[in-house]
Amino acid sequence: MWEYTEKVLDLFYNPKNQGAIADANEPGIAVVFGEVGSIACGDALRLHLKIDIASDTIFDARFQTFGCTSAIASSSALTELIKGLTLDQALKLTNKEIADYLGGLPEAKMHCSVMGQEALEAAIYNYRGIEIEHHDEDEGALICTCFGVSENKIRRVAIENNLTTAEQVTSYVKAGGGCSSCLAAIEDVLITVQRETAATSQRLATEIAVAQETAPTTLTTVQKVTLIQRVLEEEVRPVLLADGGDVELYDVEGNTVKVLLKGACGSCSSSTATLKIAIEARLQERVLSTLVVESV
Repeated sequence: MWEYTEKVLDLFYNPKNQGAIADANEPGIAVVFGEVGSIACGDALRLHLKIDIASDTIFDARFQTFGCTSAIASSSALTELIKGLTLDQALKLTNKEIADYLGGLPEAKMHCSVMGQEALEAAIYNYRGIEIEHHDEDEGALICTCFGVSENKIRRVAIENNLTTAEQVTSYVKAGGGCSSCLAAIEDVLITVQRETAATSQRLATEIAVAQETAPTTLTTVQKVTLIQRVLEEEVRPVLLADGGDVELYDVEGNTVKVLLKGACGSCSSSTATLKIAIEARLQERVLSTLVVESV
């Protein structure tokens, strides 16, 4: 028996925004949908979006889901999270943000939050006229033939969620949950991702050390911004993403670094500590000791 949070159970028994959206008859309004999964595989989701064309904003969102408790709750949570967002903002939503909104999901059910993220992407791609078959993530070697999961998809989900085992990958995207013949290939992908991540961190550390040694106080503006962006992308963001948060560089004015805290970090009561410990201290260590980080 799975242990579900009160939020999951509430949205299962009392789902919000369930159903379809009728075709738009209003000027300046578009209605599209994105669909992922299949009934044969156990879960399927169709996400409907009502979009204000002028502002590129999601005016309304509804869902139709065939699946378990987690699938229904995740779909309902997704619709609540994306209302009022622009399409570009919505595309940045992660499956971890969906799970965090629910107070967490059993690891074996995390694929339901991933399914929501993919349906959202499919709907927006549909609206923008982009063929989902040509999405980079769907190209490359097919690792799991039972569920049609590519190597690129496994890589993305592993990096975003800090996955280290094939069992975790199965929980998130179902790959390996059928005949199990692809488990060894999944392990190989994870090993490659871990090696690449370690190599990137080492390269970044070396480059920063050289920059600090040669010109610790005379970095040009371009050098400074480049180093700050790299530290945020390659050292800070992976840590925050693992806890459901995120950060985006907003601006650099002199030695003041302005950032946007997102996801769990944006609403967390300890966001100040995140700024000073996870971000400012790391930038002072890696880039320049006089940097000060502020949230905007």
